[in-house]
Amino acid sequence: MSATARGDNTSRFSGFADLYDSERPAPPSALGPLLAAYAGVARPHVVDLGSGTGLSSRWAAGWAGSVIGVEPNDDMRAVAVSRPLEGVSYRAGLSHDTGLSSGIGDVVTAVQAMHWMEPESTLAEVARILRPGGVFAAVDADWPPVTGVARAEMAWATLHARIRVFEARVAAGEQLDQVLRPIAVDDPVLRDEDLHDPHKNRLMPGGARSWAKSEHLARMRSSGRFAFVRELLFDEPVPGGADRFVALMRSQGSYQGLVRFGISDEDLGVTAFERDVHAAFGNVAPADAPTELRFAWRARIGITPRDQ
Repeated sequence: MSATARGDNTSRFSGFADLYDSERPAPPSALGPLLAAYAGVARPHVVDLGSGTGLSSRWAAGWAGSVIGVEPNDDMRAVAVSRPLEGVSYRAGLSHDTGLSSGIGDVVTAVQAMHWMEPESTLAEVARILRPGGVFAAVDADWPPVTGVARAEMAWATLHARIRVFEARVAAGEQLDQVLRPIAVDDPVLRDEDLHDPHKNRLMPGGARSWAKSEHLARMRSSGRFAFVRELLFDEPVPGGADRFVALMRSQGSYQGLVRFGISDEDLGVTAFERDVHAAFGNVAPADAPTELRFAWRARIGITPRDQ
């Protein structure tokens, strides 16, 4: 779901669009009407940057008057186009170069995408395509989803750390046999490991680049393009148990990239992860077994000056 000036970021999301679309969560239901209220329009015109497979654009259609999804990745955009919805259209474009007219949007969104976008040029484009008093929202889910099953979430954290180290080794140009050497507990790549902000100082293969999610709000504020900024927090359930928890991990671009590099699920630790997750969910008493996962969402919003 990337819309950025960097083609290497865009290509990271090729090859698993159907899995992404079937497993990833839609944004929180309460957020859309709030964005419309902040914009002061009952059915706002929305531009959805990094619209990916259309998950966020279809969500926006429930509260918007019209939606334009902007997505550079052909695989992702093809899935979006294959799921047509009245009032929703898609186009190829980048977050800093949408090709849209100035002032076209009441609301601009970037759902689980802003960390792939070069911030300065993206915020300049956001300000250009928003009308005065328009609203921008950078929307992110915290990973992993909340399950109530600690062992499953611990397995995710363990696997995430392994994937981060392997990505850094591939990024450094190591060959497969070097990449697969044992990981030390004090590996320097893990010094700032943070599941809440996994893109902080992250080293990725192919020249891909991301920006820390925790700095979205500060960057929006310091850009000088917004009269008001703040963060909104949401808690949203989605159906699912162990199978979806595992599938959500497989929908991560980091995992998919390492598989393309040639690392097996066994070597990655995914086989052990899947086994541990199913065992963890299976150990929960049937009456208490989770039938849903819960996502914590953060929406960093900015409202453009009305007198610009």
